[in-house]
Amino acid sequence: MTLYHFGNCLALSYVPFWIVYKHCGLSEYGAFWKCVQAGGVYALTQLGKMLLLATFFPTSGDYSQDDPDNFSPLQELLKCTVDLIDLIGLSVVMSRIAGKGHTKVLIAGLGWAGAELVLSRLLVLWVGARGTEFDWKYIQKSFEANISIVHFLSITALVWLYSRHDLPKQLLPAVIILIGFHSYKSVICDMISHVMHMYSWSLLAFKAVFSLSMALIVLHIYGGVATLAI
Repeated sequence: MTLYHFGNCLALSYVPFWIVYKHCGLSEYGAFWKCVQAGGVYALTQLGKMLLLATFFPTSGDYSQDDPDNFSPLQELLKCTVDLIDLIGLSVVMSRIAGKGHTKVLIAGLGWAGAELVLSRLLVLWVGARGTEFDWKYIQKSFEANISIVHFLSITALVWLYSRHDLPKQLLPAVIILIGFHSYKSVICDMISHVMHMYSWSLLAFKAVFSLSMALIVLHIYGGVATLAI
């Protein structure tokens, strides 16, 4: 039964990646290894972020749902600022990919999200979901992996838009604001959770709605610019 639960969590986490890869045309380009390379850049980026966090930020004040009173908005905001390094990593990945804009966005975003899933959640699922007792939190982590796909594809599209020289000037402020919302998504969700006492499934639903709403706005901007670029 425990292995069956682990299999369910694994399928819920990874099948959406396969669907995006298969049905968005990446399989026709043979882009698997390019996605793997993007994941390698993600790993190097996270290593650099860990070194910065370990050097400049103490771990005693980390926010956790298990201890919601231990929350410092300023400290969490400063920590999220380190996540801006991800934007540089995504820009480097897309600059090394030959092809159209949507191909670059899909490869970089999917590789980034896939590496985040492997490095952040796979071990947790392997150890926890195979435990003797059933726990819904591993199903929640699998759903969070699906939300991450939307999040990383959106922020990758924003990085591509920002790098375009033909981006209309009236859209530049919107792109920068959206990059800020995506980069500080975790601290926004933590603050909402702390203020409104949203945890577990309600917090997961908020993250899903937040990411989907931002993604729809990004898709609208991206669709207009991509059409002009053709």
